[in-house]
Amino acid sequence: MSLFGQLAGQLLNSALGGGAQQGASPLLQIAASLLESQGGLGGLLQKFNAAGLGEQAASWVSTGENLPIDASQLSQALGQGTLADLAGQFGLPADQVSGGLAQLLPKLIDKVTPNGSTEGSEALIQQGLSLLGGLLGKTA
Repeated sequence: MSLFGQLAGQLLNSALGGGAQQGASPLLQIAASLLESQGGLGGLLQKFNAAGLGEQAASWVSTGENLPIDASQLSQALGQGTLADLAGQFGLPADQVSGGLAQLLPKLIDKVTPNGSTEGSEALIQQGLSLLGGLLGKTA
């Protein structure tokens, strides 16, 4: 199984309340859409840096402990419009999306940067998105 497949399994069990598999696929799809809309991992990390959350974002990439963010910090970094658009695309409340992404993104970014560097992570993300699309019945 690929790293992203393992990650998806872990996130299904931990990030969404210990086995709440029904809500996991939409949140992973939302994270994928977010990465795509922000120009990939680099663009997303730039958003966090610009919003004063560079220390948190850097902790997710590094090999140390991940610093948390909350839904309001995520909303500040990404903007209400971005979160509202994502929520609308998936038919979910914006506060649920922001709360879920605040829990998911640190773990997701940590897993796709296992060596403490973003180098090579874009290819890993693309492989993961292709795998996720296959699991969800979509062609990449």
